[in-house]
Amino acid sequence: MNLLWLQSGGCGGCTMSLLCHDARDLVAMLRDAGINILWHPALSEQTGAEVIALLESCVRGDTPVELLCIEGSMLRGPQGTGRFHMLAGTGRPMIAWVRDLAARARHTLAIGSCAAWGGITAGGTNPADACGLQYDGDTPGGLLGAEYRAAGGLPVINVAGCPTHPAWVVETLLGLALGELGADGVDALARPRFYADHLVHHGCSRNEFYEFKASAEKASDLGCLMENLGCMGTQAHADCNVRPWNGGGSCITGGYACIACTEPGFEEPGHPFATTPKVAGIPIGLPSDMPKAWFVALAALSKSATPKRVRDNSRVDHPVVAPPIRGKRAK
Repeated sequence: MNLLWLQSGGCGGCTMSLLCHDARDLVAMLRDAGINILWHPALSEQTGAEVIALLESCVRGDTPVELLCIEGSMLRGPQGTGRFHMLAGTGRPMIAWVRDLAARARHTLAIGSCAAWGGITAGGTNPADACGLQYDGDTPGGLLGAEYRAAGGLPVINVAGCPTHPAWVVETLLGLALGELGADGVDALARPRFYADHLVHHGCSRNEFYEFKASAEKASDLGCLMENLGCMGTQAHADCNVRPWNGGGSCITGGYACIACTEPGFEEPGHPFATTPKVAGIPIGLPSDMPKAWFVALAALSKSATPKRVRDNSRVDHPVVAPPIRGKRAK
């Protein structure tokens, strides 16, 4: 399967993330699965006229493209011309190339939240009229339209994240190459379910503090980050705390609240990322599948039962009270 990777309106962070994959030889691993990298801006030697000739061959259908990976948002401005982002040396906007290539591709993948939804590039007044491949924020459409299907029958596969996890990209590619990723393998937003069926909350190292509603009050505290510091891990679809980044950690284990970067519109939550908006003292961003009344009742009960160890440890930057030793057998 030939893989073609193009970068559009973004920072290149998803490529940087991919290059941190823990495979000893990423290119060889993909090759062993039958994936041939036609061109990638950071991994390939071809430049200039060679790349243009390759792209033209792909558009004509002379060189097949089974895996079209687009990183970065689609810049439609000004006024739909796409001339805010011209592909160097071609005289054509990137969006024109993407449309033509997507019409040929067996599978089209949006790599990262910019390519999926518009992402950071679409924030604010969005003067570049940035959007995703098949979504504009949480609205179906985007550059290719809501009805677009690649030649393999699937819509754009949104490997969302800012940046996306390197293993999400690789496992998606391997799943497609091996014929193991079909329509039932993506969720309602066309994200691969192997990671999107999880919540960032799953496997969080602060779950004991969450259970007892022992909350951090400042960035360096060990407690749960949801009540005061903006954490959206109970709403964000990703397996970041089950599948450590670079084998070592996640935003939350690094002391940063989850900002739900896999979700459409994450770039504009309507409040500072490190602040939890509240109404009558109750966080607005409750767990996605829990009724508010239940959460309030549970929180009140949990706080009344919080062990002193958990309460004291939640408001400091290192454990100050160790778990008690209960003898030879736990009872």
